[in-house]
Parts: sequence; C-alpha cells; structure tokens
Amino acid sequence: MSNEQAYENRVQSDPLHGRKLNVGIISPYSFETPGGVQLHIRDFSNELMRRGHKVEVLAPGRRTKDMPSWVTTNDSSFSIPYNGSVARLSYFGFVGFRTRRWVKQGHFDIVHLHEPECPSLSHKPLMMIHHPPFVGTFHGAFDPYPLALRFTQGYLRKYLSPLSAGICVSDAAKQSVVHYAPRDIEYDVIPNGIDCNFFASAQTNRAWRGTSERPTIGFLGRMNESRKGFSIFVQAASQILQQYPGARFLCAGTGEKDAIKILDKVDGSGELARHFEFLGRISDADKARFYKSIDIYVAPQTGGESFGIVLVEAMAASCAVVSSDLEAFRAVTQSGKDAALFANGDVKDCAIKVLSLLNDSEYRERIRQASFTRSKQYDWPTVVDRVLEVYARALS
Repeated sequence: MSNEQAYENRVQSDPLHGRKLNVGIISPYSFETPGGVQLHIRDFSNELMRRGHKVEVLAPGRRTKDMPSWVTTNDSSFSIPYNGSVARLSYFGFVGFRTRRWVKQGHFDIVHLHEPECPSLSHKPLMMIHHPPFVGTFHGAFDPYPLALRFTQGYLRKYLSPLSAGICVSDAAKQSVVHYAPRDIEYDVIPNGIDCNFFASAQTNRAWRGTSERPTIGFLGRMNESRKGFSIFVQAASQILQQYPGARFLCAGTGEKDAIKILDKVDGSGELARHFEFLGRISDADKARFYKSIDIYVAPQTGGESFGIVLVEAMAASCAVVSSDLEAFRAVTQSGKDAALFANGDVKDCAIKVLSLLNDSEYRERIRQASFTRSKQYDWPTVVDRVLEVYARALS
C-alpha cells in the first residue's frame, strides 16, 4: 500500500470526519529536563500538527533554546521525588490562576491533561466552571501503591470528575488509575508512540559494533536511580565476561559517577570497569544508532515503569532485547515472545538470558525479527488514530 493510499484510508476512517481541532495540552513536568512524558507530548503534538490540527502546550519551568515555539512555560517549577524519580513540577502561588487563564484564552476545542492526578499544572484546570472537554492521560504505574494516593483517592475521584475521557498508557497504569479516578468514564489503554521509521532507518556506528567474540551489550538510562537497575546490569556483566572475556558494555545516560562507584563495589580491582564505556546523555539520533549498533540491549529496571518506551525503541531498531519481567515489559513483549525476559532483580537469570542470545544466533535473529514486527503497533500514526477516537467521543 502506498503512502497516499494509507493516508486516504485514514481520512476515510477519521472519527473527526475531517474536522481540524485546536488542542491544548498541559504537561505536569518541565521541558527543561527530558523525560518520557515530555517526549510523548512533543512527538504526539508533532503528529497532530502534521495532520493539520493546531496544538499549544503549557509546561512548568523556563524556556530553553531548543524548546518548540508552540510550548509555553510559566517560569515556575520545583523539584520533588515522584514515583522513584525526581520531577520538576509547578503548583503554588499564582500557578492555578495563570493555567486557567491560558486555557480560557486558548479557545481550545479540547484540553488534554497529562497525569492530572499529579500536583502540578495538569491538576489546575479541573476546577474551572466553564471549560472545553478534558481528556486525561495517566502514565504512572505504582507498585506498591503509594500511601499518599491511598489517603487522597477520595479527594482525587471527586476532583477528577470533570474529565470527559481517560487514557492509560498500559494495563499496569490502568490498574493504578482505578483506585482514584472517576468510575463513570471510559478508560482506553493506548500505549506511548514512537517514530518506527526513525529507529529502523538509523545507521550503525562502527565504533559501537561488536563481533562474535567481542559482543557489545548496551544499557540506557539514569544510572544513579536504583530502579533503573544499573547495579543488576553490572553484576550480570561480571558473569557474562566469564564466557565472553572480550565483551563490551556500552552505557548511555546520566549518573556516570554513581555508576563508577557501583563498578568499584562489585569489583574493586578495576578489571570489570575496563569493559565499560560511558557515552553520557546522547541525542535522539545517537540513541537510534546506539540501538542499531549493539548486539543486545538490556533493560534491568526493577519497578516504577508504566510502559517500556525504551524497549519499543530498541525493538524498532531490530535490536535483540533482554529485560526484567515487569508487568509493563511483559505487555510490550507479549510475555517474552518478542524479547528474552528474566526474573526481576535476579542477576544470575539476567546473565543467563543474555548468554542464551549470544550463544544462539538463530534464536537472536528470531527475537530481532519478532520485536521489529511488534514495534509497528506503537508507531505514532497508529497511536494518534486511537487518541483521536477518544477525542471524538469526548466532543460528542
């Protein structure tokens, strides 16, 4: 099917019947520091605008040079630990007044609130008496369920009642949402999206390529956050090196100082550290090349993951994936059909799964092909089609 035919089919099945919307999107987190929710909003907005819709985004914090012109910031934010990470939110003072004024002046057909349960900007418009339809997207999956939400779930259920529709990025997120969100609206499970072609068409980096004797095994994430599982990755690496003494472990992301401390704790001789290379924070283009170049991508996260966008990105680049068996990761990989899963937190099992792929090239190739096919379900055009169906329902 040609691109023109695909576009024509999409128009014919368009739930909005060709109507172009003015969409307001509110982020709870600052765009100054990259994060999954912010990247989701950015890419979702670009796909909407590609289809002719108008989009404006409001976010906490201050503007940076690389911020899109359609993002407005309120010059106010503070940092707080949230769901195993550190979030930059905005809540106090005139924040509510300014947020509601932005909604009123925008004359939006629909306002899309991301994580409206979070004490930040997305929470503020819900007290407006007159407002456009509100759609809320819930990203968080909590395990265990936070005590703070237990105390506030009655308040949240009432406060979130103006929502016309809800979206959960995974079944895991939906299981958390049902505790505190209104029960009289429909919740669609719609995953995060990626640009599949961007990752599929990436070129390899020769410096990162491995060989059969010196395979390259990758980690991407914040190495100074325990839930990202870097310590598990390091301990598994020491076992992998027993069979593949020439293996390299390529690490992208922040927290290198903490990573070196973890390496020293596992092996104080410095021998293990000799096999590790740190790339720091990398661009989107380099991230695609990273997945395309390495032999195996390991996702050892231990919790706090509502979806698994890094898995989908690696799968779109046809990279063989080894991941912990978190519920969100099991959903993305169809319970291990599209990746090799290991028991969460089990270092030995992680090493075994990596070695099983390294030792069996046919198995690794089957995983690569299956994961690439699976990733297409998360392509942005497919995801946005489903979100527009929710918009149409809210507008009706």
